[in-house]
Amino acid sequence: MQLTGIHHLTAISAAIRDNKRFYTDVLGMRLVKRSVNQDDVSAYHLFYADAKGAPGTDLTFFDWPVPRERRGTRSIVRTCLRVHGGATMRYWVERLDAHRVAHGELFEVDGRAVLRFEDPEGQRLAFIDDDGAGDPPTPWERSPVPAEHQIRGLGPIVISIPTLSPTDALLTHVFDMRPVHDFPHPDNPATRVHVFEMGPGGPQAELHVAVQPDLPVARQGAGGVHHVAFRTPDADYDAWAERLNESGVPNSGKVDRFWFRSLYVREPNGVLFEIATDGPGFAVDEDPATLGEKVVLPPFLEPHRQRILAGLKPID
Repeated sequence: MQLTGIHHLTAISAAIRDNKRFYTDVLGMRLVKRSVNQDDVSAYHLFYADAKGAPGTDLTFFDWPVPRERRGTRSIVRTCLRVHGGATMRYWVERLDAHRVAHGELFEVDGRAVLRFEDPEGQRLAFIDDDGAGDPPTPWERSPVPAEHQIRGLGPIVISIPTLSPTDALLTHVFDMRPVHDFPHPDNPATRVHVFEMGPGGPQAELHVAVQPDLPVARQGAGGVHHVAFRTPDADYDAWAERLNESGVPNSGKVDRFWFRSLYVREPNGVLFEIATDGPGFAVDEDPATLGEKVVLPPFLEPHRQRILAGLKPID
């Protein structure tokens, strides 16, 4: 029983209309699900992904009117977006320049080409050349980005913690991730980044753990990340719930999000992890051709549709 890679990452936006414009118009991702935060129905929950919303391609946002994140440790600090090939990396340099999105230089991290940049709220992102690894994505034909240059999925995800050992114990002994190597942090060579691998390995199945005890503790906010989710086959979900409980790991218990089922764990340094099933997927309640075009609610919220929609602001 193994986790098979990154499932999705959920971040925070205080400017959700601008957020939608950036991720669809600039980054060319498809809005595959327009819903609400199931625990706070006053807030949108938007899901950007490949054309069909495949697990491993979802970058999602909660719409919360909160101050900007205070950066620091005990947090998720960068989300890598996988693309393929040197020509595509150069394409993104030119596209970011054309849209006046500030970015760093192309450089190499852990043997892979990387281009770091931020969204308008300071969300820390990076394009990474995945050399074609991972599940083949489904290009979105209406994307402003040519199919060969579109984002292929997520990973690696980078977290910052002050102390490695308790997080290492959870990742290796409970989540069954493999510590494979470490490398110098690109901003501070004295800091080590430890690579933990899931399932088949590769950039779509890596968690990068930077040990940074000298940083202040982060304060979550706009431009920051709420949690990262790891993939599990549907058939293993109940067994993961049992493993967490048998291992004495505090967790949410089983949570049915309708499009996938979840288990939430806050690791010892405070970063929120989720285990999420691959299915049933976003097409379970929408025509694949019109994903994300209207607000969709899980069945338990549907009786409250009128009230929920009245509390949402237009984003188109």
